[in-house]
Amino acid sequence: MRATLRSLSLVILLSLASTAVAQSYPARNIRLVVGYPPGGLTDGVARTLAPALTQMLGQQVYVDNRPGGGSTIGTDIAAKAPPDGHTLLIADQALITNPSLYAKLPFDTLKDLQPVALVGAAALVIVVHPVLPSRSVKELAALAKSKPGALNYASGGNGTATHLAGELFKQVAGVDMMHIPYKGAGLAIVDLIGGQVSLMFSSIGAAAPYASAGRIKALAVTSPSRAPALPNVPTLSESGYPGATVVGYWGVAAPAGVSREIVEKVSATIAAAVARPEVRQRLIDQGVDPTGAGPAEYDRVLRAEIPKWGKVIRQAGIKID
Repeated sequence: MRATLRSLSLVILLSLASTAVAQSYPARNIRLVVGYPPGGLTDGVARTLAPALTQMLGQQVYVDNRPGGGSTIGTDIAAKAPPDGHTLLIADQALITNPSLYAKLPFDTLKDLQPVALVGAAALVIVVHPVLPSRSVKELAALAKSKPGALNYASGGNGTATHLAGELFKQVAGVDMMHIPYKGAGLAIVDLIGGQVSLMFSSIGAAAPYASAGRIKALAVTSPSRAPALPNVPTLSESGYPGATVVGYWGVAAPAGVSREIVEKVSATIAAAVARPEVRQRLIDQGVDPTGAGPAEYDRVLRAEIPKWGKVIRQAGIKID
């Protein structure tokens, strides 16, 4: 009986201690690590969240850009930070694809990090130069099949979402197209407009203004449903290629070991921030569909998407060392 009472007392004390830690959190500034230089989409998502989180948590939330290695440097810094909730990672699709792209990572994505919140998701759009006769994805696939290797598609670089979306489409449609990697999607879309490349899988936010102006043609979006920014553009499913659907995800992760109470507090705060009209609109303006889901949903996404893209990457023979 005494042993049972001691165990019960210990449980109560630990519970009270965890509650006290959560109530006192945050005790100082919070670092939001971004594995890219300033100016990109992931950096934009972080800088959209940071002011709202600062106001809601009562401590400064600042963005710490740690670029390099396709975001692996910043991810490693976050994974190895003290597990007290004062260092968080804003992650994009690279968190999902890097385990298959790199022969060895300095961290284990699913063991060294824990999901906190799913901030939002975004699809891509297949855009072609106006001189290309294709008016639909089926016509594009037929053209590619008639001229194997003649069509080239641009991307923001090897292993990026814009590259892997093209590889998935090649596999699903059974076509051969040449990949032209650029040092950034911005440079790629400039050359698409100029006619140096035939097509690309672009972020919707970047492509929509040029498509509306008629400088490029939008054939299909890669999301399960039509995009509000391009309501007249069909989905890949509508176009006959449901297997080529692509959605990219942005989320917040913490080092493994951060208490459940702190994770829940941060997750609830992020959900409340994403629900703010001004934050929501800024994300939408950047091409990100706000989600604000909790750790369980983000964990489900990671565990489903990592093997999916691993299969695509292995079949395409893509490696980054």
